[in-house]
Amino acid sequence: MTQVRRFWPILTGTHRYDKSLSTRGRGTGTQIEAPILAYLIETAHGRILYDVGCDYAKISNPKLRQAYYEHPAFPFGPPQMEDEQRLPNRLAALGLQPADVDLVFLSHLHFDHGGGLKDFPHAEVHVHAQELAAARDPADDAYFADDFRGDYRWWLAQSEYDLAPGVRAIESPGHTAGHMSLWIELPKGDPILLCGDAADLVENLDDEIAPGLCWRERDDLAVASIRKLKRLARETHAVLWPNHDMSFYRSRRPFPEAYT
Repeated sequence: MTQVRRFWPILTGTHRYDKSLSTRGRGTGTQIEAPILAYLIETAHGRILYDVGCDYAKISNPKLRQAYYEHPAFPFGPPQMEDEQRLPNRLAALGLQPADVDLVFLSHLHFDHGGGLKDFPHAEVHVHAQELAAARDPADDAYFADDFRGDYRWWLAQSEYDLAPGVRAIESPGHTAGHMSLWIELPKGDPILLCGDAADLVENLDDEIAPGLCWRERDDLAVASIRKLKRLARETHAVLWPNHDMSFYRSRRPFPEAYT
């Protein structure tokens, strides 16, 4: 039986970029606006945060913004993030503070998923062992070493596992070496399967299109993960949630309304 009590999707910022970064070999020249999301899961034994968005300092400080985002070597451009969108402020809207989050589960360590880790120095931080190794390499330009450098309480996953009854980590590599998705069984209704960046858009799922950025150009691995997530969704009657699709995000319950 699930121990999930409530679930919130949380908008932590937005990012405008060329669509081909989300759909490999498709959409070049088309700009899209993508939500940068985190997800809070309240269980009977504590709170889990799936992803933590960007490091606000790297966006709000002009010198840091230029150093990290506004130079030719970085192809993605700077995200947009207001102070009110910082996770500590989003949590405050729920009557919580960062210390009330017990476990941070990172889909992967790209800047828009692991950048806010500094706000949760107390939490146990789960990430796939292959992901942390690739990030420290680094495997691509979307890893900022400063985001995950520190004395964190790392818990390194080697396979799929249950974070809590009703919350299961799903291996979905391809976009990155150790990418992980999250299956959530709600108290009522169908389960939710958070794709993370295994599928940015509904289009990735419908057409089985790999993300534009793939680890070691392994688009075959990325497509295999999309098919795996679709198969799991069919088997468990789960609803697939793409991670950077603004239209899909806007069709969900608005924050701070929870799924229960």
